[in-house]
Amino acid sequence: MPKKGKTMKNGVYCRGNGELTNWWLDCRINGTRYQLPLGKGVSRSVAAELAQVKRAAILRGEVGIGKKKKDITFDKAAELFLVWARANKRPNTVRSYSGSAKRLTEFFGSRKLSEISPFLIEKYKLKHIGAGKRRKVDGKVLVNRDTSTLTNIFNRCLDWGKCEGPNPMQKVKRFKESKGNVRFLTEEEERALLNAAKEPMRTMILTGIYSGARLQSEALTLTWPNVDFKNGFLTILDAYAKNGETRTIPLDSVLREALLVLKEKATGQHVFEKANGEPYSFIRTSFDTACRRSQLANVTPHTLRHTFGSRLGMAGVDARTIQELGGWKNMAMVERYTHLSPDHKVAAIRKLRNNVPDIFTTEAELGKDRKLEAV
Repeated sequence: MPKKGKTMKNGVYCRGNGELTNWWLDCRINGTRYQLPLGKGVSRSVAAELAQVKRAAILRGEVGIGKKKKDITFDKAAELFLVWARANKRPNTVRSYSGSAKRLTEFFGSRKLSEISPFLIEKYKLKHIGAGKRRKVDGKVLVNRDTSTLTNIFNRCLDWGKCEGPNPMQKVKRFKESKGNVRFLTEEEERALLNAAKEPMRTMILTGIYSGARLQSEALTLTWPNVDFKNGFLTILDAYAKNGETRTIPLDSVLREALLVLKEKATGQHVFEKANGEPYSFIRTSFDTACRRSQLANVTPHTLRHTFGSRLGMAGVDARTIQELGGWKNMAMVERYTHLSPDHKVAAIRKLRNNVPDIFTTEAELGKDRKLEAV
C-alpha cells in the first residue's frame, strides 16, 4: 500500500493505510478542479480504473458536479425557428425559411445540433448544389439560401439557450453568386406596360418605378396616412421595409397625380384595394398579364425597382442618396441596382471629345500636319 497522502499519476492519491486506505481523484478538466472519492480499501489498479471512469463522466457532463451540455435535435430546432419566424418575419421571408428548413431537415434529421460540423455542412452543400436546376433557381443560390437559414437557426437556438456554441456556420463559406443580366425598363417599355395595365395595377407600376417601393411587401401595405399629398412625401414604415427602417420618399408629380385619382375613389384605408374595399395580398398574376399584353419578356415586379435605381444613377444622383431613397442596406446593393443603359454609355464616351482641341484622325491628315511642321 502506498504511504498516507501519496499522490499517484493522473491525479489519483490516497489517504490512510491498509483497509482504511481511501482513494481520491484530484484533477482539472477544462479549467475546473474536481476532487472526487474513488473508494476505500481498493487496490491501486482499481483506483486508477475508477478514476478513468470518473473523468469520462465529467467530460460527458453526467456527474452532479459537471454541467450537462445544452443540446437539441435539428428537427426540433427547425420547428422552433419557424414558429419564431411566423411571429416575427414577413410572409415571403417565412416561405423562404420554410423551404430551406424542409431541405435541411431531410438531410440533418434528428442529429443533435452539437453533431452538425462544418464538414457535415459541406457535404450538404455538395449534395444539393444541383437541386436548384429542378426549381429554375441556380443551385449555388439555393444552397446559399439554405445555409443562411441554417446560420439563423443556430443563432436563435444559441440565444434561447437550446445549444452551446460555436455556430458551425462560422467556418463555412458561401458560394459566389453570378449577378446575371439585370433587367430594367426603357421609357418605351414603360409606356407600353402602363398602356397594357388596368387600375390599380397601373398606379402600382408607377409606384415601383418612381418610388422604388417593393410591390409585394411595401407598396401593397401602404395606407393613405402614409401618403402626404400636402408636403409631397411617401412613407414606407419600418414594419414593412426589408431593412427594418422607415424611409420617406419625395413624391414624383406623375405618381402624385395617379395616387390622387385613386384617393378620390377610395373606400378603405389601404392605397391599393379591391372593389370590395379589401387590400390586395397578391398581384403577380395581374402584373404578368400586363407584361404579356405589352409583349415584354423577362420582366418581374422587381424590375421596376431596378428601373428606379438605374434611372437615378444615369441622372447623376450620388450613391449615398440612391441608397437612402431605395432603402438599400449597403453600398454593394446600390451597385447591384444602378445599371447604365447602352445609350447612356455611348453618351458618356462622346463626352471624351468635349473641350478637346481638334486632332488629325487619318493618315493623310497626319501627313499634312508633319509637312507643315517641317516648313
